[in-house]
Amino acid sequence: MDAAVVTDLTTISSDEWDALRGTEVPFLSHAFLAGLESTGCVKADLGWLPHHLVLRDQDGLAAAVPGYLKGHSWGEFVFDWAWADAYERNGLPYYPKLIHAVPFTPATGPRILLRPGLDMADVAALTVEASSAIVAERDLSSAHWLFPCPDQSELLQARGLLGRTGCQFHWQHDPDYRDFQDFLDALTSRRRKSIRRERRQARESGVEVVMKDGGAITEDEWHTFHALYARTFHEHGNVPLLTTAFFVHCGRTLGRQVLMVQGWRDGRMVAAALLFRDDQALYGRYWGCFEDVPGLHFEACYYQGIEYCIANGIQRFEPGAQGEHKISRGFLPTATRSYHWIADSRFREAIDDFLRRETPMVERYIAEMQGHSPYRLGRGNE
Repeated sequence: MDAAVVTDLTTISSDEWDALRGTEVPFLSHAFLAGLESTGCVKADLGWLPHHLVLRDQDGLAAAVPGYLKGHSWGEFVFDWAWADAYERNGLPYYPKLIHAVPFTPATGPRILLRPGLDMADVAALTVEASSAIVAERDLSSAHWLFPCPDQSELLQARGLLGRTGCQFHWQHDPDYRDFQDFLDALTSRRRKSIRRERRQARESGVEVVMKDGGAITEDEWHTFHALYARTFHEHGNVPLLTTAFFVHCGRTLGRQVLMVQGWRDGRMVAAALLFRDDQALYGRYWGCFEDVPGLHFEACYYQGIEYCIANGIQRFEPGAQGEHKISRGFLPTATRSYHWIADSRFREAIDDFLRRETPMVERYIAEMQGHSPYRLGRGNE
């Protein structure tokens, strides 16, 4: 196979890209990744230069790994600021670096996209080798594989990359759940009452909550959603890099893989949560509101999603990064992984030592959070 770097995803047809296994995850589809580029959300002057790794053979596109040259560490959700500081203190540049990830999206998923019929282990070895070669050729500090799915995590670890453990809070479908009430019945009495109270607050607030998929969301609603999204980012001191054009593009191209939970009062959308889905998982991404309505954030971001998963047989709900408050609402601590190739042997040894000390602390944290499970003994605590 021949390896190459693609800096403009529109040079690859959507049919060729989406024929690879893994692109059924919405964030890895041609529509999503190319849309980020074509609507100006990722580009060099924002510190996100597309640098996708592709492998081709005599039959065409064999594999691909989304990638970006980064001039900072924002929008990744695997925090390596301390590593960058250590480089700077020693007079060495940490940036640019190479990441294999989806911009602004801490969702677990494939990082190596593969044509059906090829062996994943063989291709993983080739892609790791090609990624490391990019680091060497461009004199980069490092390459980082963020939030790979479990089977690819094992392959990356087998290639000698440094592994890092993180924690998110995910909801898992129980086959016994027929509806939201069955989910509530699995919780302790205290947690059931709390969730019922929050849902009642939202219901009695006078805000009508509806869920729409991408094909039913109007352009005006997307403009309103962007204003909600930007407001939330500004309130937290962050820069909203996703554009209205990108959201409109997602609604048009991804259709039923995009969901928006909307809150309406007096003919005006006052709050909304944006989610994405595939056949296996629901992913919560963005939330915003113009009014502080008791219970509405939890209704839009969590409870509507759980109901949707139960009704549609979706096995996992990832509501986003961090957030211990999610535990009491049914989301349990879940280990996430990232893998790192550090070019400088001295820093590789130092970071390896750091990770050996950090990992047990993260594992203890996960165990401690598991102890706060809202589920009755024997339910949801596996």
